[in-house]
Amino acid sequence: MANLGARDLEIPIPANATEQIPCPVEPEGNSFDYSQRSQWLRAAILGANDGLVSVTSLMMGVGAIKDDIKAMLIAGFAGLVAGACSMAIGEFVSVYTQLDIEIAQKKRERASNNTSLRNDQEAENEKLPNPFQAAIASALAFSVGAVVPLLAAVFIRQFKVRLAVVAAVASFALLVFGVVGALLGKTPVKKSCARVLIGGWMAMAITFGLTKLIGSTGF
Repeated sequence: MANLGARDLEIPIPANATEQIPCPVEPEGNSFDYSQRSQWLRAAILGANDGLVSVTSLMMGVGAIKDDIKAMLIAGFAGLVAGACSMAIGEFVSVYTQLDIEIAQKKRERASNNTSLRNDQEAENEKLPNPFQAAIASALAFSVGAVVPLLAAVFIRQFKVRLAVVAAVASFALLVFGVVGALLGKTPVKKSCARVLIGGWMAMAITFGLTKLIGSTGF
């Protein structure tokens, strides 16, 4: 035994040994796919931002020709209710259409000869979109954004101060929405904030200016 060389001590390795050795699993620390959040994040940010911008712009438009706080608040409340209903119905129809398309696609995959039983089971286990949940979430998100300018204006009686406060609070809320959306989606914060802030300012300025122009003509 003492005269055995290194070659004599080599242990033969089966040809299929590499197939039997499991591959190491990579840690899941940084493997989270943030694109999974894109659908609900888009709906939530879009709904809240839409509610904030549309109701603020509506109130600014009314404030351009009327200094009555009651008229501004009624217009804002009407915009909140109408916008929330519109968002809910639109999201319901959109998601229901998506649901029909996915169900039809799964039926075609089951009928195809190229689809294995395992793929069928995985397709059945996938969570399909829920139109009712999407509608409720969109309505709530819109309402959250829309209530911000209403709360900002309800206790301020001076006309010019009220307009300034509504615009300032809406701008701050837009920045918050931009930051939250960027952090949840792991996207650049500055770009996200700039987009929502500039877009909101444009909507408010255009609504205020055009309403003021039409109101001054005497129609």
